[in-house]
Amino acid sequence: IQPLADPAIAAVEQGQIRIIPEEWSNNYLGWMRGIKDWCISRQIWWGHRIPAWYCATCHPEAHVILEGGGSHLIPSQAEPVVAETMPDDCATCERSQFIQDPDVLDTWFSSALWPFSTLGWPARTKELETYYPTSTLVTGLDILFFWVARMIMMGLKFTGKPPFRDVYIHALVRDAEGEKMSKSKGNVIDPLTKMSQYGTDALRFTLASMASPGRDIKLSENRIEGYRNFANKIWNAARFILMHADGPSEVRPIADRPFVDQWILSRLNRVTATVTARLEEYRFDQAAGQLYQHIWHEYCDWYLELIKPALQNEDSPAARSTRATMLQTFEHLQRLLHPFMPFLTEEIWQTIPHQGDSLVRQPFPVATNEWENVEAEQTFTVIEQVVTTVRTGRALLDYAPAKSLTILATAKDPDELARLTEARDHVAQLCRGTVTLADQETWPAGRILHLTVGSFMVGLTIEGEVDLNKALTRINKQAQAKQKEAARLQGRLGSPDFAAKASPEVVQESKDRLDLLTAELSLFTNSEQQLRKMVS
Repeated sequence: IQPLADPAIAAVEQGQIRIIPEEWSNNYLGWMRGIKDWCISRQIWWGHRIPAWYCATCHPEAHVILEGGGSHLIPSQAEPVVAETMPDDCATCERSQFIQDPDVLDTWFSSALWPFSTLGWPARTKELETYYPTSTLVTGLDILFFWVARMIMMGLKFTGKPPFRDVYIHALVRDAEGEKMSKSKGNVIDPLTKMSQYGTDALRFTLASMASPGRDIKLSENRIEGYRNFANKIWNAARFILMHADGPSEVRPIADRPFVDQWILSRLNRVTATVTARLEEYRFDQAAGQLYQHIWHEYCDWYLELIKPALQNEDSPAARSTRATMLQTFEHLQRLLHPFMPFLTEEIWQTIPHQGDSLVRQPFPVATNEWENVEAEQTFTVIEQVVTTVRTGRALLDYAPAKSLTILATAKDPDELARLTEARDHVAQLCRGTVTLADQETWPAGRILHLTVGSFMVGLTIEGEVDLNKALTRINKQAQAKQKEAARLQGRLGSPDFAAKASPEVVQESKDRLDLLTAELSLFTNSEQQLRKMVS
């Protein structure tokens, strides 16, 4: 079999075939370099019968007997005649009495022919010309040698071409503790049950989001439930959009659209480029993560909240532009999310303005420089930082969510201050209050909680209804919880075992979370010091 193996080794070494994750290439090459001759016959009932025939006249000792429910050929020195059908006559005795070998071909031998035999080979059919070779094979590590390697050998031997360009090795799905599922352990997760309970797309998105290369999936019900909630979030966003879809809309040049429109188009464009790149790299987990973060946080939590004032007067120029952008971006998102949640997105897509009969037939979104707007993204970052800080202060002081706040704000950096000035109305809307921009030295004397984030200083007026002692208790309680979490993260990041085994993405996620906790703890410490001075 070595003459078949050598071209298959070269195909991977020279890059004709790419195995993903790349580390599995070493497994493949190790097997192929140490390959042994392959006995392709099997003594079983089912399979492709070996097309070998023996002349019963020349070799009367060669005959088939039944034994124990099976059959086998009595050993003989007869040379077989290989033919698809029984030969007409024997070349030696010219008789036509033949016995076919009762063995069948090894399952993997038959399967190795599958990529081209199903397309009409050896005939040069239209199907063979169109679909062979294919682009990608998705399979498991356990059959990399049994099936994949043999398809490569057979494809190169009989067609001169490798059967596929990429081989994607998917993970094994284990239970939440990382144990292999088995009936005896009672830890089997029935996908049909979970699909019925949480929705097919929720399970599909769960598996995609956990498909980190080279790592098994620890499937927990909590993750599936979390992505069911994600599907509900998208559905509720669709309901909101449909409520405001009726009415005049106007597609303006992007430069003439409101800031919020320019920002969401720029962010959606960036996400489109990232998701596309991750899919091309077979990083389905990262692509799913990008979509989750953008849709849940940026689109639903921020964008849909920011456009509510503009939609109140449905005939205004702002409402017309906002409505057009809202529908444009939401339709774009359905196409971007469709490979991960095809049922949900098709259902939603059919209810919003669209072109074509089915979402699955639409082109996948493509990023465009026309939508890119770095300045709009920087301005939104200002909004996010200031609003998040004000909301933290509101919670610390236990102000009711509907209470209007008196907010003071400024920035050390002139460019940041200019962006804050531009975004002041949006900050006031999301914070539910009034925003006064003034140098910190000019802020009025009295009970004001000073909060710092980046270049920004935010002041919240502390009114008489605030119980400072209770506020201090809340700060201490939250700080203790965050300190414990920060300590766990520090221990994890300091562990050589974690650094060696965790993916770079998980390590970075832990670092980012620790940075956030550190900033929050600094804010809590500063706030506690201010409140204690006020109490004393």
